[in-house]
Amino acid sequence: MPVLTRSRQPRKQRRALYRAPLHARQKLVSATLSPELREKYGVRSLPVRKGDKVRVMRGDFKGHEGKVVKVDLRRLRIYIDGVTVTKADGTPVFRPIHPSNVMIVELDLSDEYRKKMIERRAAGRRGGGNSE
Repeated sequence: MPVLTRSRQPRKQRRALYRAPLHARQKLVSATLSPELREKYGVRSLPVRKGDKVRVMRGDFKGHEGKVVKVDLRRLRIYIDGVTVTKADGTPVFRPIHPSNVMIVELDLSDEYRKKMIERRAAGRRGGGNSE
């Protein structure tokens, strides 16, 4: 989690969280990887992106797997295909889920930048890279 403030006061922690810029919020929507993906890529967690397949680990939809339909950086929530509630008039709406309550089970690697980022982070964990 990125350091948004140096204060330990909960009031200032919340304030920093609510006022965080979008580039910092992107890191706040991180989720853990499944044990298989951790072993494969050598990374513990990654920011959730649209197109990733995730499993809900906590809450009413625990155990449900689906693709991420939308990542809402303003609310720090993600929307998963099939995780819906029915409104009083019968229309289904997506239920917002906090990314800390999900586990990524399949990555969307269509973005070259994301592949390079995973390689960089894995090299850092292995002790490779530019360190001498």
